[in-house]
Amino acid sequence: MPSSRSQELIITGISSAAGAARIERILQHLPGVRQASVNVASSTVHISLDASGVTLSDVIQTIERAGFGIQREPLPRGEANAPRREQQPFARRDAIGLTVAVLLSLPLLVQLLGMFMSPTIELPAWVQWALATPIQLWCARSFYVKAWRALRRRQTNMDVLVALGTGIAYGFSTLALCLRLDVPLYFDTSAMVVTLVLSGRMLEGLARCRAGAAIDMLLALRPLQAHVERNRALIDVDADQLRLGDTLVVRPGEKLPADGVIIDGTSELDESVLSGESQYVCKREGHEVFAATLNCTGTLRMKATRIGNDTSLARIISLVEQAQRSKARVQRLADRAATYFIPIVLIIAALTFFVGWGWSGNALNALLSAVAVLVIACPCAIGLAAPTVVMVGMGRGATAGLLFRHAQALEQMRHVDTLIMDKTGTLTEGRPKVVSMTKAPGVSERDLLSAAYGVEQYSEHPLAQALVRHAQAADIAPLGVINVKLHPGRGVIGQLNDDVVASGSVSFVRELSLLGDPVFDAVSRAWIDRQEEQGITVIGIVLGQHVMGYVGLSDRLRSGARRTVKRLHEQGVHVVMLTGDAARVAARVAGEVGIDEVIAGVLPEGKAATVEMLQQRDGKVAMLGDGINDAPALATADVGIAIGAGADVSLEAADIILTHNRLEGVLDALSLSRATLRRIYQNLFFAFFYNGLGIPLAAFGLLNPVIAGAAMVMSSVSVIVNSLLLQRWQPSSHSHARYPHSGLSQ
Repeated sequence: MPSSRSQELIITGISSAAGAARIERILQHLPGVRQASVNVASSTVHISLDASGVTLSDVIQTIERAGFGIQREPLPRGEANAPRREQQPFARRDAIGLTVAVLLSLPLLVQLLGMFMSPTIELPAWVQWALATPIQLWCARSFYVKAWRALRRRQTNMDVLVALGTGIAYGFSTLALCLRLDVPLYFDTSAMVVTLVLSGRMLEGLARCRAGAAIDMLLALRPLQAHVERNRALIDVDADQLRLGDTLVVRPGEKLPADGVIIDGTSELDESVLSGESQYVCKREGHEVFAATLNCTGTLRMKATRIGNDTSLARIISLVEQAQRSKARVQRLADRAATYFIPIVLIIAALTFFVGWGWSGNALNALLSAVAVLVIACPCAIGLAAPTVVMVGMGRGATAGLLFRHAQALEQMRHVDTLIMDKTGTLTEGRPKVVSMTKAPGVSERDLLSAAYGVEQYSEHPLAQALVRHAQAADIAPLGVINVKLHPGRGVIGQLNDDVVASGSVSFVRELSLLGDPVFDAVSRAWIDRQEEQGITVIGIVLGQHVMGYVGLSDRLRSGARRTVKRLHEQGVHVVMLTGDAARVAARVAGEVGIDEVIAGVLPEGKAATVEMLQQRDGKVAMLGDGINDAPALATADVGIAIGAGADVSLEAADIILTHNRLEGVLDALSLSRATLRRIYQNLFFAFFYNGLGIPLAAFGLLNPVIAGAAMVMSSVSVIVNSLLLQRWQPSSHSHARYPHSGLSQ
């Protein structure tokens, strides 16, 4: 399979969903283009190319032939604010054009308003022409250039509508002035419409900048310099010049310039930029630390293990960028509708003119009505309805510790009927401790823990690590076990000389222990029953063909588990616990948090099948897990949610990543999903309401073109303002999700 590369480019001159759909359609027909996605809100196109297909230069030329401008230098990775930065010259040029248009159209506006109050207020015809001509020929030149490019390729866009509408009004008035015809002139109409459309575009540009403000703030968190030990001296270098393995010194009050491991020092760190948790975390030698987190109290020496675009913050930014580029299903439907919208409007405008002329015999009034149809129908609002909300929602989620990998996850979350929760590491904290122990006759506690340590040290499972920590704390050395094999969901097995050493679930070790002690078996069964009834997980250890004993481990519930489950039930979401633990242990934990349905004793490979079963039974299913053993189930669920990922944002199986350890993040994801989709539907209502009401009014001559232009601008403005209001969304426990040192306050 040929390798592929991804690239993002800035497009100029795109302002509608129809234009975006056309660019996507053209690019996807090029050989070697795997995917092309245009984001109207950020004015960017993201393309994925096969190495054996077209070149980036071919793509750029194709976009330019389609009538759009392109920023020829590709965006560097992680430069999410580049589109806004690169478009600043265009914004300045548009601002100059808008200023000129406003100044020249003010007298015409006074005349237009005066006509409603006193018919005697009217500027001389040549003065109207002198004021309207610079607006039409210079301020509005971009409309004509883009419209001409589109028509040359037998395509239509909103620039065609504006150019036709204002051009007809201005051209007719100029012709009437030259021929000295005694007819009304519409210089004020053409000038005011151009001014209003330019104003709307300027507002859209400002809104697009604000929609990506969260990414800009994340980018601003990156430290610019680092203190590096080189040749036994401490020097300052730019953060982007760091090398892997560099020894860095971070003083109190400074941000860490890279991900790494502490090699000397102890300090409290503010990791809220990654986790959303406002409480400081104590870090000491051997602990992992992450770029852009704030060193609060002590001086640290650290070894850089991930730098530049490989740091945790850079990967979070990359995830949010990818999510903002993606499209929700409702946005794709809106884009499809927009592609047919403009041709239909042109037909309606033509019918308005000819039918109106034939019906009334007044070609001027019919022409004015057709112009009003063209002007009010500009589909800017339709194109902005969904992507602006998605951009704001994704950015808002990122600042609250919610990373949505794509817009579909944001959309699907609100439709979830059933939420499956893993137990260990999800409902519980994932830091179990040894709380009890029973040993076979003749086996000491040191022997039991030494065998468990010897085999469990090769496993990353939380229970295995708990046994290892307990043995280390007791200063017990591990047995020299070799040829260790992991049995996911069951246990670990290895060899010591000619004997088998194993540690795992009760059923697993009983299969391996062929020479059991009947007395100890009876005692241990009763002991195991008591432990499991108390919610304690039991692990057995085998040496040779004998059970050496059993160890009981207990894990604390997460602080917000009960409240989260209760809130989910109140919102109509059915909660199911899915675990590989024993049924009695699972039932005890489920009872404590209020979960009614428990599916226990399921191995990792069986969790995906269980998810499919619940999908057939209940409908839309979300899976909440730790992103490691639960990967198959996370991928199978309609929405996979990984909790406690912290800085590890490379969990490909998850659709949503909670970068903190708060279970309430599920409620936040559900709340943000519902708020985002609500805004999208509101925006689509605004967009289609303006057009659905305005086009018939304009067609029947009940709407002046200037009023139509104002209504068109208002439709875009209302969509943008409604999208930005999503920034007011707060997570369920916003007091725990603040960024006191980063500027990302909630």
